Parts: sequence; structure tokens; C-alpha cells
Amino acid sequence: MRAHELPEIRRLPLFRDMRHASFETLMQGAYAQTFPAGLELIRQGDPADFLHIVMEGAVELYSLWSDRECTMAVVQPVGSFILAACIRDAPYLMSARTLERSRLVLLPSSDVRAVFRTDPEFAVSVIGELAGCYRAVVRHAKGLKLRTSRERIASYLLRQSRLAGEVASYILPVEKRLLASYLGMTPENLSRALKTLEADGVKIDGTRVIITDRARLTALARPDQLIDGPDPDGSTAGVSLPPANVAGLRRGA
Repeated sequence: MRAHELPEIRRLPLFRDMRHASFETLMQGAYAQTFPAGLELIRQGDPADFLHIVMEGAVELYSLWSDRECTMAVVQPVGSFILAACIRDAPYLMSARTLERSRLVLLPSSDVRAVFRTDPEFAVSVIGELAGCYRAVVRHAKGLKLRTSRERIASYLLRQSRLAGEVASYILPVEKRLLASYLGMTPENLSRALKTLEADGVKIDGTRVIITDRARLTALARPDQLIDGPDPDGSTAGVSLPPANVAGLRRGA
């Protein structure tokens, strides 16, 4: 494992409050590996042997049923998956594959469970992470069930703008096909819906989002903290797509 990776892992909310000795115990059994793009890392239904931490690149979490597939989340540095299955020693409910060349650190699930039983601060952090994930899943389900496809898109676009500092223009952080799947629609339906949103204050130019009338877009999305969040503590854990890359934004427009 690279020398700079340990401090990065230690700063994660999941690990930052645990005892130093416990962290060292976890890291003794960990190993790092670089994977090519498009590689399946885990498969739904398989035993949860490792907790994965993304150090470089991007990993898509997705689910399959019959001949259908949906994107659940995209994990970027520095983030972990899938904690619940590791703690419960249960099969993965999602599969994961690399979207680009990625470097991951793998922690044996048995070690994670052992430290969970002996380190109270780590146990509190695990519970907090799982609670955040649960609330994020509930919010996402509410959005899918209560909002129309146009309202879901408008809400997502506004949220990315807010996370980046209320910017008027930014680059979509994920491919449109992943966004469509995450929002519960086909890529074709997403493209058609995006075109209709021009009258509601947003224009899409390739991968660039340009908010031309924030008031109109807000009127369509009708933001609601009980659906859109965030929680008072700012938690963003759970099923989600990554926020816009603030460094790559062009303000104004």
C-alpha cells in the first residue's frame, strides 16, 4: 500500500475516530490493487468477503434482475462500499464494476467485524454510516415514487448546482446513461425530457448544464429537505451519484 493512502483512509468518517491500534489492526490485513476499466469487482449474491475503498478512479454499483439493470451509485475517491453486507456477513445486494482504471484498498470483512466488536468509537461510526445510507435510500425511493421524471431530473440538476456553490453552469459528473438509470428511466427518455426542460430554465449542451432561470427550475423541482436533504449534520452517505466537480466548473453563464 502506498504511504499516502493510510492517512487518506484514516480521514474517512468511518475510520477517523477509532483507536489507533484498531486502525493498525485493520490495515495489517488490507491490500491495495489497481484494476482496469470495465472489470467486475463483486457480483450480487456472492459472500461479502471485503470492504472496498476507492482510492483512485470510479466504481459503479448496479443491480440486475431478469434482463434488466439499474445503476445504484457511483463511488469515487475516497469512498467505501458495501459496508452493510460486510457487517452482517451477508451476500452482496449489488454488483460493482470499474468505470475507469481504479485503485482500491480491500479490507477483509472478518477483520472489520472483529474490530466492530472491540472498538466502541468504530462501532458508533459504522452505525452512523449505515444510518446515513438508510436515510439516503429512503430519500431516493421517495423521489422515484412521488416525483415525475421531469421533476426528478430538475431536482438532480439543482442539487448538483447547490453542492457546487449555487453555480449556474457545470459539467455533469457522470455519463448520461448512468444518470438515466439512477433516475429510473431509459437514456432515450432522459434525452427527451432534458430537451423539454429548456422552457423551465435549464439548457444542456453536451455534458454541460447551464441554468438559465433558477426560479423556474426551482418551481418545477419543488425542493424538499425530506426528499433532497441534506441531514443537519451534512451526511451524504448512501445511494447516490457523485457531486459535480467544483474544480471543473465555469461560473456564470
